[in-house]
This record gives sequence, C-alpha cells and structure tokens, in this order.
Amino acid sequence: VDVRGIKTKSVNSGGTQVKANAQAPTEVNGSRSRITNGFKTDDYSTSPPPRTFINQLPDWSMLLAAITTIFLAAEKQWMMLEWKTKRPDMIADMDPFGLGRIVQDGLVFRQNFSIRSYEIGADRTASIETLMNHLQETALNHVKSAGLLGDGFGSTPEMCKRNLFWVVTKMQVIVDRYPTWGDVVQVDTWVAPNGKNGMRRDWLLRDYKTGEILTRASSNWVMMNKETRRLSKIPDEVRGEIEHYFVDAPPVVEDDSRKLSKLDESTADYVRDGLI
Repeated sequence: VDVRGIKTKSVNSGGTQVKANAQAPTEVNGSRSRITNGFKTDDYSTSPPPRTFINQLPDWSMLLAAITTIFLAAEKQWMMLEWKTKRPDMIADMDPFGLGRIVQDGLVFRQNFSIRSYEIGADRTASIETLMNHLQETALNHVKSAGLLGDGFGSTPEMCKRNLFWVVTKMQVIVDRYPTWGDVVQVDTWVAPNGKNGMRRDWLLRDYKTGEILTRASSNWVMMNKETRRLSKIPDEVRGEIEHYFVDAPPVVEDDSRKLSKLDESTADYVRDGLI
C-alpha cells in the first residue's frame, strides 16, 4: 500500500510486468464511480445494459422469414397434392421434359411440343417447317426409346452392320389447323408394314388441351445401301428387329396416287422470269 492508499498489484504476463491499479468504487453525487489507472469512470458507462427478455431472443426479422418460408413450402405441397387428386388423368399424361414415352402396349410413341415464338410466322401460327420437324423428331425418338437406335441416323443395329439406312420415298401431310404460339401439341407416331420391302410410319398431331386433331401424316420408307446407293430388300435380321412394333391399322391418310403434271412454259397461262 503506497502513501495514497491505493493498492498496487503486479501481474506477471509472459515475462512482462504489468501494473494494475484498482480502488473500491466511491459515491460521487449519488452515482457510483471508480478510479482505474488514475482515471475516474462511471459504472453506467462501462457496464453492459441489463439483459431483458427481448434482447435475449433471436433477430425477429430472421425468425419471421423462416416462418414465412415454412408456410409457403407447406402451401405449395398442399396445392400439388390437391391438384393430383383432382386431375389424375393429366398427371398420367404429362411429359414435363418433352422426352416422350411409349404408350398403348408399347406400339405408339407419344411426345409433347410447345410452340415457341421462333417457330411461328407473322400470323402467330406454326410454320409447316415446324410441324415437319416434330414429325422427324418423334420418329427418331421412337426408335431410340425402343432400343433400336444404332450408330446411324435412325438405323437399327442390324442395319448398321449391313450399311443400310432408311429413305423416305413418299410423305403425305394434311393440316386441318395450324397451332398457334403457346399451344402444346401432342404427337403420336407408329409404324406398320408396307409391302414386302417397305415400312409405313403414321403421325397424329393433336391439341393437348382439347384433343382436337390438327395434322395427319403418313409416309413410306425403304432401305438403301450406303455404298452402292441402291434400294435393298429388308434382311430377315432387320425384320426381326422391327416387326414387333408393327401396328395392324390402315394409314391415317389415304394414299393419293395422283402425280403433279410437269410445268410446260409453252402451255402455261402466265410466265414470269427473273425470280430469285
């Protein structure tokens, strides 16, 4: 104890002498104060505020956000369950990723397409090119889903071994109504025998919402040798691959044997040159 009555204590910290001075709090104008290292400080400025019930709880905004998220997730799940209960037919017929699937005892391939803005013309309806792309896409996906897609473009494994590929010799397409921008079309396609060395593929395009038939198409296919570029008979091995998928049904479009007459400038009513 020094002459001032202040207790001096030496604290050894890491080999360094640290001197700390402390004194019991004294009353100054009714408030408690203390002297530390020669400086007088008030208790209310250094002591933390007393903890109450409010500041012991977590952040209210975070708690509210968590509760809101839980309620929204529960509401979404409830709506999905209620929708599945009301429309089981639509759930069974949905194709959320547009990949297509086999239906009707494995004989028909079905795929949905949404008409995009870049697939329409100035009248907001789909172009004939868009519809033809849907026909080609479903035909190839049908072969792929059936497990018959070889290395070629739609050729089966046995066809690839013999350098054979498909050639479309004839296609007839009847469009009753063109779908518009935003519509969803449902395309069904299947195959059937056509003569001794040919195959027929048919398509039906419907409006997904109403079931209205929009387009009917029928085509004839034969095989060609990739090297000789000559038509080929269907080998027995290839026939064994595809005949399990043949449908015994008439074509959706009756065969039209009419041929377009050749254009003769000498007998034409109007002739215009210089067109690009």
